[in-house]
Amino acid sequence: MSQYDFDRLTCLVVEDSTFMRSLIVSCLTAIGIHRVKIAEDGGDAIDLLRLTKTDPMKAGIQGVDLVISNWQMSPVDGLMLLRWIRRGADTPDRFLPVVFISAFSEPERVREARDLGATEFLTKPFSVHALAQKLTAIIDRPRQFVHTRDYFGPDRRRQTRAIGFPERRLLTEKSEGVEVVYDG
Repeated sequence: MSQYDFDRLTCLVVEDSTFMRSLIVSCLTAIGIHRVKIAEDGGDAIDLLRLTKTDPMKAGIQGVDLVISNWQMSPVDGLMLLRWIRRGADTPDRFLPVVFISAFSEPERVREARDLGATEFLTKPFSVHALAQKLTAIIDRPRQFVHTRDYFGPDRRRQTRAIGFPERRLLTEKSEGVEVVYDG
């Protein structure tokens, strides 16, 4: 299924539907990810991520390498979880890859997730192959992280092509706080 050995990867699945959780875990198992933690909503995910930072033994894992999250959940949805991961003062890892899975695939929704710092977006229904492609893309084509006053997350530009104007994201004495934080 994939050219990578995902055996040592720990994934956190955040999904309120029992059926979808089971489906996602089955897909992860099919591509070789066997260490999977479950959270029923964003609040449970935040609690687990905090626990892995403060007491990994109690959490049962040393850390989380990847989050796969549904968008629409209650009481804490996927967007609130993503905001906390990227901007929260007590987040264990602001650079954590986050894959959004949602049946709402309108361009506005995808842009909203991207603009909050989602690493990838996968539309329901999805296949094992589609999920494996997203995970492989995270590994094969990592994006630098950008920090501005209004955004922290993976560079929203996926293509490297010439632009018809000077690069505005370079730090200069006059720049307004744009910073490339991580360039893998």
